Amino acid sequence: MPSLIDRMRRTIRRYALVPPDGRVLVAVSGGSDSVALAHLLHRLEATEPFEVVGVVHLHHGFRGAAADDDAEAVKSLAGDLKLRCHLERVDIRARASERGQSIEEAGRAARLEFFERVAGDTGADRVAVGHTADDQAETFLLRILRGAGTRGLSAVYPRHGVVIRPLLDLSRHALREFLLAERITFRDDETNDDLSIPRNRIRHELLPLLRDRFAPGIDAVLAREARLAREDADWLEEAANQAGASLVEVQEGVIVLDPVELLALPPALVSRVVRRALGTLAPGRFIGLDHVEAVIELAQGDRTAVSLPGQHAERAGDSIRLTSTDAAAASSTSTLSPMQTEFSYEFSVPGEIVVPEAGRRLTAEVAEVPDRSSLTSGGDEVVLDAGDLAGPLRVRGRRAGDRFQPLGAPGRRSVQDLFVDRKIARGDRDAVPIVTDSAGRIVWVVGVTIAHQFRVTERTRSVVVLKAR
Repeated sequence: MPSLIDRMRRTIRRYALVPPDGRVLVAVSGGSDSVALAHLLHRLEATEPFEVVGVVHLHHGFRGAAADDDAEAVKSLAGDLKLRCHLERVDIRARASERGQSIEEAGRAARLEFFERVAGDTGADRVAVGHTADDQAETFLLRILRGAGTRGLSAVYPRHGVVIRPLLDLSRHALREFLLAERITFRDDETNDDLSIPRNRIRHELLPLLRDRFAPGIDAVLAREARLAREDADWLEEAANQAGASLVEVQEGVIVLDPVELLALPPALVSRVVRRALGTLAPGRFIGLDHVEAVIELAQGDRTAVSLPGQHAERAGDSIRLTSTDAAAASSTSTLSPMQTEFSYEFSVPGEIVVPEAGRRLTAEVAEVPDRSSLTSGGDEVVLDAGDLAGPLRVRGRRAGDRFQPLGAPGRRSVQDLFVDRKIARGDRDAVPIVTDSAGRIVWVVGVTIAHQFRVTERTRSVVVLKAR
């Protein structure tokens, strides 16, 4: 059987991950996969035409002393391998709040920016990261559960820009056996065992069930399916790029689509042209299938306007116009009369919408269950138990007869009475956003309180964080 180094060499050559005489940085978190990657690449450079020139580590500002220990372990590893160590610390929570992103989105963007900057500073051609065949399988299943299309099911790519993944054909188990045999130490991240995180539930519950009850080699099957999806997606993406060139017009801060030409395309290209347009106007934002379908409904005439991550879309005569949220909010606020306060918008999780009638931007993200002592139930950021929420959410203005049980209250109350008690001015009440779930139940009166039934308790397994700005 080929050794781990031989299998990694084959992956690097198959996907041309490193150019001849390339310079490679290794991203190391301190965990088993990335530590194994650093040691294997360091040994492989003796026989391959590339050079490992350093180790990079981004401290996310989470996990307190444990994260500090991770950074120290990475510095020690770099010293053992006689490699330069590049460390940086970023407050990901603050970054996510500032940019209106989820914690996951902000973390991915920060890591990529860090990798690209260090690569540029050091003259490195690639940054190797430690994603394995297990990560490929987990990502494939996670995206199936989230309703991803062919591009999403492509899962983890061997190379994306400067980032390469030489371990994609190796299992996490094989890497740990290598480390134990070589007596190489690594650190375990305790958050990997937190079952409130969807990926961890797939890792610790779903995949073991599939291996035991259905297919022992399910990881290889899923990796093959991801590769086939990637090949199909690459071809379709190129076809969509060619089609989009004739029906998508990019103006200053606005993207205009021709709905007639759009709907004349094969369905597989329609969704890709729309997704590409949405990604152009709001780079780095999560674009889900429901967002794409909302724009297609605009083209079909089933909607007139919809709020999407980082942008607002509307049907304007014979075209669809995508406008950045800042521009849309400014335009709507400048033309809104005091009586135009009736509104209702669909609100995806994760997602973001602008409510120009209220002058607010709302974001939603799925997160880890926090320390209950840090929870907030009022103001502009709240944490809800996701278990009882029926999605998608909706944001609307108040309506006659609105009633719910505010957090901690003994029973149901009218929203009108709540506004009076909280001394909200009469002229401001119609513009207060109210978040409901798909069952019509009031979830959050923005800036006031959440509903008692959606509070976080000891039984909470996952949460949704809602923010208003």
